[in-house]
Amino acid sequence: MNRAETLGTPRAEAGALRAFLATLPFERGSAEATGQALRALIDARLDRPPLPGQGETAARWRALGAVAGFDLSVVKLYEGHTDAVAILAELDGHEPEAGKAWAVWAAEPPDARLSALGEASAESVLLQGTKAWCSGAASVTHALVTAWNEAGEPIIAAVALDHPGVTVSGSGWSAVGMRASASVEVRFEHVPARRIGGARAYLERPGFWQGGAGIAACWFGAAAAIAQFVARDVRKRPAPYKLAHLGAIDTTLSATAALLRETATHIDREPHAHAMAHAMRARLAAERAAARVVERAGRALGAGPLCRDPHFAQLMADLPVFIRQSHAERDEAALAECVIEEEETSWQV
Repeated sequence: MNRAETLGTPRAEAGALRAFLATLPFERGSAEATGQALRALIDARLDRPPLPGQGETAARWRALGAVAGFDLSVVKLYEGHTDAVAILAELDGHEPEAGKAWAVWAAEPPDARLSALGEASAESVLLQGTKAWCSGAASVTHALVTAWNEAGEPIIAAVALDHPGVTVSGSGWSAVGMRASASVEVRFEHVPARRIGGARAYLERPGFWQGGAGIAACWFGAAAAIAQFVARDVRKRPAPYKLAHLGAIDTTLSATAALLRETATHIDREPHAHAMAHAMRARLAAERAAARVVERAGRALGAGPLCRDPHFAQLMADLPVFIRQSHAERDEAALAECVIEEEETSWQV
């Protein structure tokens, strides 16, 4: 019996999440509603899927995919919250207090770098500067933020966002897609925070790439939800061109799902291994699958659902923006470097 069942807590499984979200009042495209959806999931105790690398990584990714299929801005916040839980469990030795809403803000654009003031070895630091692309900034209570200590080393720190030195701006996000994630800039003025782990611990831990692969599960979940719209339409109004599009979608999604399962199995089998190559491969495959599904679905269904179905339209607007979290050809080159460093390269069945 697992911990959640022992405590009488509902498991954050894909089926339970879909059932809960299906009855949740929700205004698509609303940042406020997106934050309320995260809070509802936390209040329902559906915010703790299995931790990665502990034997149920695929179940964790199916949970992320279920939320992504509902709404990508919601999963952006949900994935950040669940990633924070996993990071704290890995680096801090325990999960955070129940009922709080967490985020992970780790973007490092050159014009928005956060400083961690104080002794490099000190557990307590003062955060100073601006953090960019802070998803759900107005909705969460706490965040894990990457920063740079006075020795020039990268760290990650936990911060409560109710401090008067925290200012959530309304700027920093102009895209139409993913607008409801409210990924704005946040200003920190001497805000106390607690360093989690040592310098570079966030980047060097095994969970870094495990979490990176989890993003692929979000992209895949949204692509699969878009594919369902095509499948339902083909069943009602079959046509040769629609069947061709659905066949291409099925091929793409089936291959990507198999790779995600294989990646999850590898992570569970070798939870302390460096999973960069496996994560990169999964992310690139999911990115390509998402792009292909968006293109094929649009051609199969035409303008009708894009103009009239809020769920379909939102997924189609959000997914192309979300997958740009990938670094595209830069990631392909990084994967290739991993491949050539291996003593033996095999693409056999």
